[in-house]
Amino acid sequence: MIEFYWPESIGEWLAFAVAAVTVGFGLLLFLMPRLSFRILRLQPVEGRADAIAEGRGTMAGFYLGCGLGCLLLAQPLIYLVLGLGWAFTALGRLVSILFDGAGTRFNWLSLLVEALLAVLPLGFAFGMI
Repeated sequence: MIEFYWPESIGEWLAFAVAAVTVGFGLLLFLMPRLSFRILRLQPVEGRADAIAEGRGTMAGFYLGCGLGCLLLAQPLIYLVLGLGWAFTALGRLVSILFDGAGTRFNWLSLLVEALLAVLPLGFAFGMI
């Protein structure tokens, strides 16, 4: 029988919390893609459902799969994958800020949040917290 594993250390709880936040983002994108796009300052082209499908499929699917995988399997290497995913998300945003002129307050705040979401599971996976 499979049992749900509860975190035991502070570092594991922090990584678990990032996985839960990731699942929350995935659920928001999956269930309310139009609202999610407004929050992300994206706008689909009228009359084309392709962008909505992208939000529900690619974006929500990845967040849900990675986050739920962490919550259900609770292994340090899986948390490492979650941390690397958020780290590359933050890196992509930083590159855009530096090279695309996207240095808005929203992007800087998002960069800080994404960096925090990367550091917590990586710190646990590497035994630092």
